[in-house]
Amino acid sequence: MHYQAKITIALKEGMLDPEARAIQHALANLGYKTDTLTSAKLFFIGFEAKDVQEAEAMAAKMCERLLANPVIHQYTIEVSG
Repeated sequence: MHYQAKITIALKEGMLDPEARAIQHALANLGYKTDTLTSAKLFFIGFEAKDVQEAEAMAAKMCERLLANPVIHQYTIEVSG
């Protein structure tokens, strides 16, 4: 069966996020004062798996092996069939 995984990769709390800091500064220059701003990467990946459990496991392996650095990143996975 075909599944779609939506994977969000973000920095763990306490990690420096220079991209978010630059965007927050730019927004302030445009007159948009913000209290917090964080950045994240979003991946939409389609693939074949026998069931939703296998699809979730495959998506987790993709994160562990390539998409995320477990030292600095946290990730969430949403799988739909």
